[in-house]
Amino acid sequence: MKQAPNDKRMLPFGESTAIRDTDAQAVISNSLTSLNLDNIKVSEDFCNAYLKWISSSTLNTIQGLDQFPFACYSNGTTESFDKFYIKNQHRRFRCFRGEYVYHRLVWRNHWPNWVWLDDECLATNDALVISLPFSDTGDKHILHEDLLEKCSEMGIPVLVDCAYFGICAGIDFNFNHTCITDITFSLSKVFPVSNIRIGMRLTRVDDDDSLFVVNKINYTNRIGAQVGIELLSQFNADYIFNKYRNKQIELCKNLEVDISKTVLFGIGGDKWQEYNRGGTTNRLSFNKLL
Repeated sequence: MKQAPNDKRMLPFGESTAIRDTDAQAVISNSLTSLNLDNIKVSEDFCNAYLKWISSSTLNTIQGLDQFPFACYSNGTTESFDKFYIKNQHRRFRCFRGEYVYHRLVWRNHWPNWVWLDDECLATNDALVISLPFSDTGDKHILHEDLLEKCSEMGIPVLVDCAYFGICAGIDFNFNHTCITDITFSLSKVFPVSNIRIGMRLTRVDDDDSLFVVNKINYTNRIGAQVGIELLSQFNADYIFNKYRNKQIELCKNLEVDISKTVLFGIGGDKWQEYNRGGTTNRLSFNKLL
């Protein structure tokens, strides 16, 4: 099997995974011993609980989420990415350097005409993926708002990936841009559940794509949905950030790196060039030390 290019996972601060919070691990273990796989409404219940959980954050601001009334259970964010690619398969895909590596690995094989946003201006036939907070910094990308305004003017569809929601603070989640067609959330970076695949996609319309189909016929991940409901009921949206913020600050000071708005990260200068993921910053992940 080929190794992913620019793979940082073997470096001491290279692997970006959830903090192995012991209280969350206990809830996960208890949830897995009392599963009810006959509950056909569990995915719908999870999405409703997740929406309330997101809106309850006091550390971030949420705008315009009510414009996306259609929620689907998704196996993490990744399943939703694939659906976005399929729906926009005749467009040219775009993202910034330093974005989640999955996108370019998929586009490399199936949509080789994709182009970095850093290298070329937008065109009307583009489709855009952007993370919020941005994957390479844990903060909103400096061009985020201007870029989405341009996409709205040009009719370019945008997927906003909010996988770091639940471990960040001070982020303005502004979903009022008309170009946004899909918003994705996941618990994989919040709690140690990446292999249980717990996520949600929000859209403006029900276009009856394949993710809608599996949700409508209850052919979804009921294990993930049940574990997710239990985690959401036991821990609020700001729990992880509040619990580990002081430790993150201490690590950043000791390593002489900038403090990210996402609690997993520190952002290093030239000394940390080996952690560069293609952008202008060098992201260090602290999950093993928090």
